[in-house]
Amino acid sequence: MAGLLADTAPLKNPDFRRLWLANIITVVGAQLTIVAVPAQIYLITDSSAYVGLTGVFGLVPLVVFGLWGGALADAMDRRVLLICTTIGLIACSALFWAQAAVGIDNVWLILALFSVQQAFFAVNQPTRTAILPRLLPARELPAALSLSMTVTQAGAIAGPLVGGALIPALGFPVLYLLDTIFQVPTLFAVLRLPSMKPDTDAPRAAGLRSVIDGLRYLSREKILLASFVVDLIAMILGMPRALFPQMAHENFGGPQEGGWAFALLFIAISAGAVLGGVFSGWVSRVRRQGLAVIVCILVWGAAVAGAGLAVAFAGGSALPILPVVLALLMIGGAADMASSAFRQSIMLAAATDEVRGRLQGVFIVVVAGGPRIADVAHGAAAASVGVAWATSMGGVGVILATLVAAALIPSFIRYRVGHRA
Repeated sequence: MAGLLADTAPLKNPDFRRLWLANIITVVGAQLTIVAVPAQIYLITDSSAYVGLTGVFGLVPLVVFGLWGGALADAMDRRVLLICTTIGLIACSALFWAQAAVGIDNVWLILALFSVQQAFFAVNQPTRTAILPRLLPARELPAALSLSMTVTQAGAIAGPLVGGALIPALGFPVLYLLDTIFQVPTLFAVLRLPSMKPDTDAPRAAGLRSVIDGLRYLSREKILLASFVVDLIAMILGMPRALFPQMAHENFGGPQEGGWAFALLFIAISAGAVLGGVFSGWVSRVRRQGLAVIVCILVWGAAVAGAGLAVAFAGGSALPILPVVLALLMIGGAADMASSAFRQSIMLAAATDEVRGRLQGVFIVVVAGGPRIADVAHGAAAASVGVAWATSMGGVGVILATLVAAALIPSFIRYRVGHRA
């Protein structure tokens, strides 16, 4: 059992331990704001179209500042960059609280604040990951990433549940204030980090040329490029979250505005990721990380395809099939968590330090952009073939496309920790 539970060796490092413990609190606060922003916009406008604008106002800064933030992380002291962006995130949460407390009720102000917040986030996150090889030995990176993602996914479950319950009882100002306060421990943890100035080979400026150089580096490194390709395959073809509202209503008898079936479908993947993180002790013992990524994505695709088929063949007795669908989505979430840990470990170990920030910036863009493209693709497919077949076809597509990618880049499968082939 000890071998199955999460490997906590990285927590022996005091810097990583402080960041990880602080993140437990900070992630919950961040999720409160993620719930509060669309809910407040809907309350002001009574329009889902305005709520949908959060996708545009969030994605654009994530892409732009994700790439630029990665370049910044390679060109300056990463500790200083983390301090600045963490203060920026706290300031944004405080401004969210202020506008809600005063009762301004201006949707464009909320969207503008959300966009600025996402810009700070897009710079902060690549930097947080890029510092890990400076804190930990390479053998502990998979465990460290698994521990971090477990906290993130747990927050993705707890935050919406707590936030949804607190909004009617306490109102938006309290949620924004809690987010502001909950980010302070992370600031203290970042302040305790050692200086992390760039290596002598790092770029001196963080302009467009630096970003392009990072993308060129990625294009030449087949193993690193393959890790991004298979992730896009898994997310674009296999992420069915846009179908959950219709699936919950039509196939599981939930009300059109949501209900328990929708909530359970929405958190199932994250719940699986948390369980996968709790029992992630095995990831530190895997040496053929490229092959492990392929296997995990195949499991993800099979789980999504199975969930779609279960709904498709349930017929008139769909309600008893909900636990089966939830279990399959949880299996997929656990596989996705392991895949992400291995992929980030490969990126951190196989890349040189002077480009780690830029590669993590690309990772943020992929992680943010892939599911949003999936929302559009799955929504269009469901309009033609229905939610069940759109889900299952997406899962099958993941399997087929992943096998093709693995065949085209065999060096990725052969990749071992510390060895390219």
